[in-house]
Amino acid sequence: MIRFDRVSKRYPPGVDALSNLSFEIAERQMVLVSGHSGAGKSTLLRLVAAIEKCTSGVVLVGGQNVGALARAALPYLRRRIGMVFQDQKLLFDRTVFENVMLPLSIAGFPRRDAAQRVRTALDKVGLASREKALPIMLSGGEQQRLAIARAVVNRPTLLLADEPTAHLDKETAADVARIFHEFHQVGVTLLIATYADDLFPAARRLRLDHGKLLP
Repeated sequence: MIRFDRVSKRYPPGVDALSNLSFEIAERQMVLVSGHSGAGKSTLLRLVAAIEKCTSGVVLVGGQNVGALARAALPYLRRRIGMVFQDQKLLFDRTVFENVMLPLSIAGFPRRDAAQRVRTALDKVGLASREKALPIMLSGGEQQRLAIARAVVNRPTLLLADEPTAHLDKETAADVARIFHEFHQVGVTLLIATYADDLFPAARRLRLDHGKLLP
């Protein structure tokens, strides 16, 4: 599913975010990326999603060299990848339903089919009764669940999450972690950057230290 082959990422003016990373992640695995703040966790996820390109090495996702993809091919790659960002990137002038509908509208799904997918995704994360609410009316945990629903509405085979339980209380974080476990159980590959690795005790771990992969 994912392969890093001697991957490095350098930002100007010569800051090494990742250094010579090599690893593989098989389909249907749940993998945590842990490490201190600034270790390179977010950068690693952004390379997988082709939001950024590596400075050297090769990043393969589903056998494709994502760093070599043409700009026109990127939307097709990202339809197979769900992404949950630290800042959620919710649209606060649109309802819960409209936020989750957006990726399907962009992809050109027929309205009727898209609406059914949206309601299925909202039900999966426990927000079926809040579809007409605006995000500002939701709690922090509900906003995070909304971000997850939007990430999975395309039914991706790979789900990336960047600190999905950050800033949540213990009970709400456990609830969000449970949702990720449920997606893993139905065959979705998960790559999660997190400090809260105790919420995912059965997951495989990749540990970063100043951009380097620890043994």
